[in-house]
Order: sequence, then structure tokens, then C-alpha cells
Amino acid sequence: MKRLVISLLFFLVVSVAVGLLVSGSEFLDWGVAGGLFAIAVAGEGLRFWLRRSRAKKRQSGI
Repeated sequence: MKRLVISLLFFLVVSVAVGLLVSGSEFLDWGVAGGLFAIAVAGEGLRFWLRRSRAKKRQSGI
């Protein structure tokens, strides 16, 4: 769980930084930052789900 929080915090910072870099005259491009963070959350969720499903397969096979 600690790895998940650290990973999402890292991706949040990267997403905000990219949003600031591509914003131009605006303060922050929320669409870009939010989209990148949504992709990161989906990827981490998929990784967490795959890890749990593999662990369940190992338990039921014994």
C-alpha cells in the first residue's frame, strides 16, 4: 500500500509539472494534468488488480 501512495504522489507531481509546462499563458492546463494523472491511477489500479488475482491463483492452486 505504501508503494501505491508513493507512486501516485510521484505521478501527481509529474502531471502538475507537465500541466504547468504546456499551459502557455494560463496558470495550469487542468485537462492535460488531470488526464495524465487519470492514466497513472488507471495503470496503478490495473497493476494492483493483476497482483491480487495472481496471488489468489497461487493460493487456490495449493
